[in-house]
Amino acid sequence: MTRSEPSYDAGEKQMLAGWLDFHRATIVMKLDGLSENDARTVLVPSGTNLLGMVKHLTFAEDYWFSQIFAGADIDLPRVLPGDAVPVDATADVIVAGYNAACERSRAVVEAADLDDFGRGTVSNRRGPAGRFTLRWIVLHMIEETARHCGHADILREQIDGATGA
Repeated sequence: MTRSEPSYDAGEKQMLAGWLDFHRATIVMKLDGLSENDARTVLVPSGTNLLGMVKHLTFAEDYWFSQIFAGADIDLPRVLPGDAVPVDATADVIVAGYNAACERSRAVVEAADLDDFGRGTVSNRRGPAGRFTLRWIVLHMIEETARHCGHADILREQIDGATGA
């Protein structure tokens, strides 16, 4: 996934999708150059680690775009950033799963209008799926992904001193 800012004169949908892609690429960049052990390192009481964040964001992509918005009937167990990452799930496997979820989400966004409402049958703490427009979901996912990029910045600095990007 290549990281670049969207064009300054892009339309609303392209700009929102572009900023989401920027943050998606940033979270993956935070794993660059780390060993499997470092990517799993827990440095905070919540148990959050870099691979756990990527697994959580994979869940969030599928939950919001596929299940809530598109109405996909999928079994999707909730994954939190501090949940244990299975030992047999390598960083490459987790990143590949995240990239695949992002591709599914991009296809959902491409096929719909920002003013369209979710068609899912599940509810969350904010209400039923039909309450959410695609615009709201994309903005929420920008916020969610960027927030975890900030967490990843801090964890990466604690692991090996790397900062920035």
